[in-house]
Amino acid sequence: MNAMPDLPHKLDRTIVIRARRDLVFSFFTDSSRWASWWGPGSTVDPKPGGRVYIRHPNGIEASGQMVELVRPERVVFTYGFESGKPMPPGASLVTIRLDAHDQGTYLQLTHEFAEAIPRDEHVQGWRFQLSLFTNVVMNILGAGANDKVDTWFRAWAEPDEKRRMTSLSSIAADDVRFGDRFSWLQGLNDLSPHITAAQRFMPGMRIERRGDVRQCLGTLLTDWVALGADGKEQGKGTNVFTLDADGKIQSVTGFWG
Repeated sequence: MNAMPDLPHKLDRTIVIRARRDLVFSFFTDSSRWASWWGPGSTVDPKPGGRVYIRHPNGIEASGQMVELVRPERVVFTYGFESGKPMPPGASLVTIRLDAHDQGTYLQLTHEFAEAIPRDEHVQGWRFQLSLFTNVVMNILGAGANDKVDTWFRAWAEPDEKRRMTSLSSIAADDVRFGDRFSWLQGLNDLSPHITAAQRFMPGMRIERRGDVRQCLGTLLTDWVALGADGKEQGKGTNVFTLDADGKIQSVTGFWG
């Protein structure tokens, strides 16, 4: 690897991603995941000296070499352009650090440049690219969103408390929060008896999802209908679910009407 030039100009960016470090780190070491946030055909060879290749959707190509990988804490690689501007391959250095955070992962990016102009041109580029990155990471945690939401709704019609708790525990955090116009609860041990009471006062009521779950950045949005024991619609609304760093439901807010 050639010696790096002096790099006196840098940009810094930090974001919090609601996912564990091991998952976030995998997007720097697996070519299919690397390509998911850079563009089809992008590849990475996850070893010191390995090639880093980026093919942007507009056809512009960038490349570099991996300098350092410390799982799951740190990724360092050189970066420049094989086509287009503003700098050749190896002309800048990207350092990404991943720290554990109470919400998941704290990502710190530093990109060092020889000149100020290309640094300034990359400020919006990284703002956009790390936004895409966060979304593709969160898409992994949101996989099976329809099933998670359906399991949540079915639990409200489950009369057996033990089966209900087993079902809820499979998709929701122990300290899950739930709120609507009639509820403000925290924790499965608070939620389950509330469901028992709802079944007592609204016997035979069940809730069903309508349409696919929409999701973005670990937030799920789903429409639903409430059906009475006779199968007739008794109400409808929308729920907002948020996922924690393990992909479990952390909070639910229900909107009627």
